[in-house]
Amino acid sequence: MTNQVDGWIAELRGIYTMSDLIVKPMDILSDAQTASVFSSVREIEQPDMNLPSELVLNSRLQMEGCEMLAKIPAASIACTFFDPQYRGVLDHLRYGNEGKERGQKRCALKQMDEVTIWRFISELDRILLASGHLFLWIDKYHLAEGIRSWISGTSLDVVDFITWNKMKMGMGYRTRRFCEYLVVLQKQPRKAKGVWKIHTIPDVWEEKVKRGNGVHPKPVGLQGELIEAVTNTGDVVVDPAAGSFSVLDACRVRGRNFLGCDLNG
Repeated sequence: MTNQVDGWIAELRGIYTMSDLIVKPMDILSDAQTASVFSSVREIEQPDMNLPSELVLNSRLQMEGCEMLAKIPAASIACTFFDPQYRGVLDHLRYGNEGKERGQKRCALKQMDEVTIWRFISELDRILLASGHLFLWIDKYHLAEGIRSWISGTSLDVVDFITWNKMKMGMGYRTRRFCEYLVVLQKQPRKAKGVWKIHTIPDVWEEKVKRGNGVHPKPVGLQGELIEAVTNTGDVVVDPAAGSFSVLDACRVRGRNFLGCDLNG
C-alpha cells in the first residue's frame, strides 16, 4: 500500500498552469449534426438505484465522503458537485490569520491533501453516467496552479468554466478576492446536445450568500440552474463534501433528490 501511495504522490507532483485548463474544441461535427448543436431536451436518463438503507435521500448525512461514494453503484449518477477542503491557500498564501477571526472556522475543518482529493474525484468519476457532469469548486490559487493532477487517470474532461462574483470582498496579497470559480467537467464522451438543456446560464454569475450559512457557502441559485441543465426531475444529485448543504437547498427548489454528506453533518 505504501508503494501505491508513493506512486500517487509522485504522479501528483507535476505543476500545471492555466494553459492546461483551456477547453479543447469539440469533435468536428458532420454536416447533418451542424444543423443544431443545442437542445432543450435531455436524452439521458438515470437508472433506478438500490441504495443501502444508511444512504437516506434529501438529508444531511454525517459520514466520510469517500465512504458514501463507495456505496453508490457505478455509472448511476448524472450530476455531482465537489467543493474540496484543500490546503492550497492555507499552506501557500499564509495570510497570518489562521486560527483567528475569519480564518478560524476554515482552519478548524479537516483539510484534504492532493491524494485525498484525487480519491474523491476518482470515485465521482466511477459513479457518473456516460456524459455526466462534475461541478468542481476552486479558488484563485488553484485557478493559477491548475487542477490537472486532481483528475489524472479519470475519464473526466474540462468542458466549461464559470466565475462566481460573490459580491463581497475577500483577502489577497495584492488584489482583493471577489470571485470563486466553478470548473465544469464532463465524463466521456463529451457532448452538449441531448445532455445540457439550458443555454442561458452566463459564465459570470453574481449572487450573494447569507453570512452564517456554513464556513464557505456556495450560491444556491447558480447550482440550481446547473442542476436543472443536466438532470431530469427526480434525478439524484450527489455531493460528498456538502459543507453548508447548499446543493441540498438547490435540489429542493428544483425538484431533484439529493444524496450528500459531510463529516460535521
